[in-house]
Amino acid sequence: MIETDAGIAMPLTSLNEEETMLRDTVRQFSQQEIAPRVRAMDEAQKLDPEILRQLFALGLMAIEAPLELGGAGASFFSAVLAVEEIARVDPAVAVIVDVQNTLAVNALLRWATPAQQSLWLPRLARQTVCAYALSEAGSGSDAFSLTTQARPSGDSYILSGRKLWISNAIEADLFLVFATVNLEAGYKGITAFLVERGAEGFTVGHKEDKMGIRASSTCELLFDDCRVPASSVLGEVGKGYKIAIETLNEGRIGIAAQMLGLAEGAWSCAVKYAKERKQFGKPIAEFQSVQFALAEMATQIEAARMLVYNAARMKGAGVPFVKEAAMAKLFASRVAEEAASKAVEIYGGYGFVKDYPVEKFYRDAKIGAIYEGTSNMQLATIGKLILQ
Repeated sequence: MIETDAGIAMPLTSLNEEETMLRDTVRQFSQQEIAPRVRAMDEAQKLDPEILRQLFALGLMAIEAPLELGGAGASFFSAVLAVEEIARVDPAVAVIVDVQNTLAVNALLRWATPAQQSLWLPRLARQTVCAYALSEAGSGSDAFSLTTQARPSGDSYILSGRKLWISNAIEADLFLVFATVNLEAGYKGITAFLVERGAEGFTVGHKEDKMGIRASSTCELLFDDCRVPASSVLGEVGKGYKIAIETLNEGRIGIAAQMLGLAEGAWSCAVKYAKERKQFGKPIAEFQSVQFALAEMATQIEAARMLVYNAARMKGAGVPFVKEAAMAKLFASRVAEEAASKAVEIYGGYGFVKDYPVEKFYRDAKIGAIYEGTSNMQLATIGKLILQ
């Protein structure tokens, strides 16, 4: 339970009027605009530009940014709801909304200077995608062993190195890049930079050919003596590790919401199909084995929803939430995999072909256990915190 402004306890799964309106709007948009394009985007491995345009038009790309800076002036929980609803239809599209809100906008709201906020938040709200560039070839779960360097040069920094697996890199015009100003200082040398596409020496490189979330671009970034002004530093020099840790803790709730939405989408498809598909003279929904499978899925989804909403409400209330975020991501990613797998089984042979949506949900689900902290890293976090 969470105390509202009126002092009334509200169940975690309850939504207020504003949240309900947002959920319904995003659900309608997802069904009407995204759903007809899902297969084409998956096959083309490309986000439809019209979908991106409408995401901006609906105010879904800077949900927490204040109204005076072009944002929606809404809550973190609202951003989580938007990610969940979009993922019910296409988890790949949910990625761009998730990264933009829970990582990029959150980082700017907390660590940007007033000048940086005035410059970038209106753009992020209207037209500019921001990518989050932390991962490297040798720094996956060990994120702070990065080797991309930033050398001071007068009133600038020179960036040299390579980033891998950067989501939204094709669409982005702004990149939140983590580099070290001192390799020997370890995590204390890590600094965050706001780097614009088109900066000299900066190139978006190879695009990955992925198993799932294929409409979401994932690319390498190449920095070949890329010069950026000192004013592009986000936060303090040498304090980038704090920005990375705290934004990723929040971002895990977004990934959990994505996996929750995916599970809901797979379950909804399975229910609809079970009512329509007939075997032995009756719908397969009338067979107890199918009912049990759907019941198991529904129960796990409801449990995942409680974990995700609880973590999001706690973050919004300003109370410690790191353990709850890790639990939500761990559990929701597992539920997504299992729900998608059971949905494929309920569809039978039809579930194994691309003509039906559950095959894609199954492929999309696996990434939930990998990015923004693997399941093992979530277990390590949870174990550490419960023993403190």
